[in-house]
Amino acid sequence: MLSKSGKKLEEIIKKAIEDHVITTSEYEEIIAMANEDGVIDAHERVLLQQLNDMIADRTVKRIAG
Repeated sequence: MLSKSGKKLEEIIKKAIEDHVITTSEYEEIIAMANEDGVIDAHERVLLQQLNDMIADRTVKRIAG
């Protein structure tokens, strides 16, 4: 079952992927949300890895803001 925080995290990450851009504040919000309940579950881990991979290969550009 997908946690509430996992679902919200998924929405924010999907938006960043669709926009091909993520601000520093959005990225920090994602990290804070993932750590909010003290547990990064498997689904959250996959989402974070996907986002980080896309930032690393510049599919998603990280910008100031």
